[in-house]
Amino acid sequence: MKRLRSALWLPLFDDLADPRVVARLAADAEEAGWDGCFVWDQLCRREPVRQVADPWIAPAAIATVTERIRLGPVVPALPRRRPAKVARESATLDRLSAGRLTLGVGPGSDRFTGELSRTGEELDARRRGRMLDESLAVLAAAWSGEPVHHRGEHCTVDDLAFLPRPVQRPGVPVWAAGFPGNAKPIRRAARLDGFFPADLEHPDQLAEVVGSLAALRRGRMASYDMAVGLPLGVDPEPSARAGATWWLPELEPGVRLDTVRGLLRDGPAA
Repeated sequence: MKRLRSALWLPLFDDLADPRVVARLAADAEEAGWDGCFVWDQLCRREPVRQVADPWIAPAAIATVTERIRLGPVVPALPRRRPAKVARESATLDRLSAGRLTLGVGPGSDRFTGELSRTGEELDARRRGRMLDESLAVLAAAWSGEPVHHRGEHCTVDDLAFLPRPVQRPGVPVWAAGFPGNAKPIRRAARLDGFFPADLEHPDQLAEVVGSLAALRRGRMASYDMAVGLPLGVDPEPSARAGATWWLPELEPGVRLDTVRGLLRDGPAA
């Protein structure tokens, strides 16, 4: 069993909508032995939440005050972003952090905040899935440093090189989010660097997902990440035995700063 790494997973709302506050929390987390500090990516949240921070600026602030922990947005809805812009942002943030960026990705959902419908984004889930796959292809090509020639269903990048490249090679590690009962997200995740399953109900469910990914990857799981979000107070050890490599304690939207500081002081998983 690989060592279970621990990361703060911060919803950037209200008390956490100030990137300076987030940066200080990340610096304290690094000193306390945590392995990562990731941030939510949402444009809005329902009342009573009113303030929201940007999921690229906050990790940039984290990068400037830390040296070791991994960082990044988990998980951005790529279908509502231009892939060429994400290629630039991710390469720049990876260089700013000296190669510590992890990029979580997903198709997005209108389920919790209605942010897709409220901003005129694509609402068809299958179409968003195709947009996500096309964006991932553009990112992989862009991170190579070679000129990108892409004419797809949803975007075009015509003979453009994205330099400088990310520090990490062949590119930034990517975790795909998805529901464990759906085959398509698991097949997508098997081609990437990690999986972040949503709505896990039991560690046995995680063990089944790990088995499916191992079969698809033909056993190549030594460097593969399984990130699991668990409610506060839930012991992460059973998930680690089932194959989790990252533990992300779940914080409620609008969580108070004192609660985050208490979690930080409790420390990472043993």
